[in-house]
Amino acid sequence: MNSGRSAGGKAAKATGIDDVARLADALDAGDRRALARAITLVESSRADHRERAEALLERVMPSTGKSMRLGISGAPGVGKSTFIEAFGLHAIAEGHRVAVLAVDPSSKRGGGSILGDKTRMENLSNAPEAFIRPSPAGATLGGVARRTREAMLVTEAAGFDVIVVETVGVGQSETAVADMVDMFILLTSPAGGDELQGIKRGIMELADLVVVNKSDGALLSAANRAAADYRRALQLIRPSSPKWRTPVAQCSALDGKGIPETWNIVERYRTAQTANGTFATRRQEQARAWLWSEATETLLANLKSHPGVGKRIEEIEKAVAAGRVSPTAGARRLLEAFQKS
Repeated sequence: MNSGRSAGGKAAKATGIDDVARLADALDAGDRRALARAITLVESSRADHRERAEALLERVMPSTGKSMRLGISGAPGVGKSTFIEAFGLHAIAEGHRVAVLAVDPSSKRGGGSILGDKTRMENLSNAPEAFIRPSPAGATLGGVARRTREAMLVTEAAGFDVIVVETVGVGQSETAVADMVDMFILLTSPAGGDELQGIKRGIMELADLVVVNKSDGALLSAANRAAADYRRALQLIRPSSPKWRTPVAQCSALDGKGIPETWNIVERYRTAQTANGTFATRRQEQARAWLWSEATETLLANLKSHPGVGKRIEEIEKAVAAGRVSPTAGARRLLEAFQKS
């Protein structure tokens, strides 16, 4: 009886390995459906799926790392989707393959997500050289999903050489994307002369490029003033990267004006950062940060699911909420329960 279960387990494991191998081969061939399946796999939290996801990533790693990874953030209503569509179509015209990983906000009540980016980027989604994948942010802070990094890797393995990560929006925790991309682009729009009041200094410091969108029609004068304000403000902020002074560009994503110039800045940035070694150094630092981020997330998940801790969570949470126990002491008790069991 035991030998039968063992044989069945080995067969299932072998089948899983075979599935991963076929999926990796399909990614290498640029199969878009395989890419969609691969992202679904790496985003899954199921234990058996995580094992297969790790095996898949191990297989495709040699084919990754060759793309330009761009993070784009901006306040809601700034026109991120319109900009990304115009920008992506221009990159395709320049001979590139573009993937957009768009992270949509999740409801804190029901956990649902809008996931409407494909409908907002209809022309780009119909281009054979483009791939758009919306994902829910879930409980992850920073405007990106926990598995966005892994999604970038499998997308690169499928042959896409421009990866755009669109974040949820601008806020205090909307900086995590800068730790996983090569260039962080902050998209803004004219807002009646007080644009700088609505942008956090921390995000300005992270920006490798600021783009004032909607620089057209009746808003053109306001956009010109906003761009001048940003240039003055950036003179007072330490550059995000050595030997690179963050520029301010203007565009109208709706009619395409300024998009080629914005793309030229991206290319100039990559050339400069590659030449001075910053590009490779930034990737290495991001890999180390990813390691510790994943270790922290995994340890927290293991802590919460541990039987010994699970018995005490409700009791300790109630004591902390009632003020009978300090959060520090409560955390120590949970860790002690985790270590003893």
